[in-house]
Amino acid sequence: MRIILGFLSGLLGALAGWAGLAALVVMLAGPDRDGGIAMGAFFDIGPIGGVIGFVAGIWLFVRFGLVRTAQPAAETADAPPQPASRLSFPFAVTIGLIVAILSWWGWYEFIRSPYLSHGFMTLQVEFRLPAGVSLPDKEEDVQIQVEEASGYTDAMLPRNWRAHDGDRKAIIATASLSYKTRHRAVSLTLPDIPTQRWPIDLPSDPDPTPGFSPWRTASEPAPAKIEMHFRLTADR
Repeated sequence: MRIILGFLSGLLGALAGWAGLAALVVMLAGPDRDGGIAMGAFFDIGPIGGVIGFVAGIWLFVRFGLVRTAQPAAETADAPPQPASRLSFPFAVTIGLIVAILSWWGWYEFIRSPYLSHGFMTLQVEFRLPAGVSLPDKEEDVQIQVEEASGYTDAMLPRNWRAHDGDRKAIIATASLSYKTRHRAVSLTLPDIPTQRWPIDLPSDPDPTPGFSPWRTASEPAPAKIEMHFRLTADR
């Protein structure tokens, strides 16, 4: 029984160390463009925390998991008491809490799933420049980033990205959304124009939108009042 309990303690320590070190690396690294940091942290750095956690779990079990108690010897009533071991109640509670936390994390990541119910969805955004403002000549001069949860990605410009709405120039771009989150935003940077940012008002797990949202200006005032609207479509 001691071997089994010690192994379980080491296994829980390995899981906690693996997940904890990976989460710490992701937190310290900050926003990730394409998820590469999170993947590297979990598969490349996480195992180091798993080994450390396994050793720490066994050590903690040996050091705190067993409590020595004195019991009378079975041979005679006058024999000195023999030490016996029992499982420490505080240690058992701690193990229970760790199991509960890891179970919740597993449910959140693998059963609930952080990915959208519709799978990858396409966000189409259009920007309308003020009257008299011209579009850049080069596609490379247009920088559009879409924030989703704690990461961000560069929006794609289609071949017909140069557009117009009456006498006002416009830009068309698309990006993929995949995560359940309420934190979404899009930013636009053009030459000689400060970066402007718009929040994307969608539910955490959105359905496709029937059409484009109303035009809106950036969340912070800017000299060039560029307007943006968007729509969301399901890829499947």
